[in-house]
Amino acid sequence: MEIGHIGLYVKDFDRMLAFYQGAFGFAVTDIARSDARSIVFLTADRTSHHQLVLVTGRPDGEQHLINQLSFRLKTLGELRRVYRYLVDNNVAKLEPLTHGIAWSVYFADPEGNRVEAYTDTPWYITQPYRTPIDLLDSEEDIYAQTEALCRAAPGFKPMADWSDMTARTIRAL
Repeated sequence: MEIGHIGLYVKDFDRMLAFYQGAFGFAVTDIARSDARSIVFLTADRTSHHQLVLVTGRPDGEQHLINQLSFRLKTLGELRRVYRYLVDNNVAKLEPLTHGIAWSVYFADPEGNRVEAYTDTPWYITQPYRTPIDLLDSEEDIYAQTEALCRAAPGFKPMADWSDMTARTIRAL
C-alpha cells in the first residue's frame, strides 16, 4: 500500500512551489494559474502523475489541517541532500533524528506545515523511538551511530527479520 498523493491549500503559491521543487526535486506535470484559483501537480516518480498537489485557497488563521507530510526517500544520501538544502535555506524548526527504523528530518514548510523527509534503515526496534542525529556527519558515521543505538534498544532485529514476521502475521489475518 502507498499513499497516492497529498493536496495542500496554500496562500503563497509561487513560494510553496519553489520550496517543494527545491527541497525534493519535484517536477511540474500540470499547472493552471488564474486569479480565482491556481493549482499545480507535482511528482518525483516518473510512473505517477502527481504525488503532491498545491492549490490556492488556504484560509487565514492558524488552521493546521494535517499532522505532517512525510516523504519517503530512497537513500541516506538523498536525505542528506534534502537536509543540506533546508540548512542552506534557513528553513525553520529543523529536527534531524533517528527512529531506529528510519533516519528523518522534520521541518516547517514556508506556510508552517510540518513536513518529514525520511529513509529507512536496515534495522527494526520497538517504536516510538526518537534520538537526535547529525545528518552532516558522514554516511558511514551515521550508519555506525544508528546501528549502535539500535543494538542497545528494545526489540532490535534486522528489518528483514521483522518484515518476514510481519508478513506471516498479515497472512494469518
